[in-house]
Amino acid sequence: MTQELTRSLPQLLDSSVLIITSSKKPNGRLKSTKLLQGKAEVREFSPPSPWQTEQIAEQVRRAAKEVGVRLSRASGEFLVEAVGNNSRQLYNELEKLRLFAGATAGPAAGPAAGPVAGQTDAAPLDLETVASLVTTSTQSSLQLASAIRMGDGAKALELVADLLGRNEPPLRIVATLIGQFRTWLWVRVMVDGGERDEKAIAQAAGIGNPKRIYFLRQDISSLSQGQLLQAMPLLLALESDLKLGREAQATLQTKVIELCELCRGRR
Repeated sequence: MTQELTRSLPQLLDSSVLIITSSKKPNGRLKSTKLLQGKAEVREFSPPSPWQTEQIAEQVRRAAKEVGVRLSRASGEFLVEAVGNNSRQLYNELEKLRLFAGATAGPAAGPAAGPVAGQTDAAPLDLETVASLVTTSTQSSLQLASAIRMGDGAKALELVADLLGRNEPPLRIVATLIGQFRTWLWVRVMVDGGERDEKAIAQAAGIGNPKRIYFLRQDISSLSQGQLLQAMPLLLALESDLKLGREAQATLQTKVIELCELCRGRR
């Protein structure tokens, strides 16, 4: 591959865009990676995980600025929840909002005026406007994690059916559940150990914004460390069963009921 790149890269125009897909992050020690980094501007487009809300929020802010849409804080938070880490849907929704903002602003003066022109100084789109225009799936894997945490079996099963009905990959659902429960477990362990410094807890749990710790502590207030520890093998067994080819809906339903009963045990 290195020889191919060495021969081909000098033939490309400066405006060329080379797209390389990979299931793993490129190894920086490889000659091919070093060659690309030395010859071009390398940009990574890996989507954040569904539970990485800070990274998703930053993605929304960056995309909104790029498209030329101003959002209020509340409407930005709504968009984060509505599209999650789906960047394609994010740009589609922002384009819709951009066109709406341009239409409601009326005709712009001057030949340079376009759909985005004049939007820099416009008032941010409010929550009511964004909520009425953005296509949102009301259910998400994070909501499923919350329903399980509350021990709400009926709601959790409804969410499973909705997620699968929207063709959400079962392993992605499980990955989100594992990530969320692992975060809750880390916070529980740190709090039970007497740690009160939110920055220290955030660092141990791999959370970028220490302000989230306050809300996470509220989440786990009704769950013991033992319950969270028992949840992890159930989630890993669920992941294993799905990878072995077990029927997705029945497998998810069974494990979700077990997890809800586990979380309800202390209530």
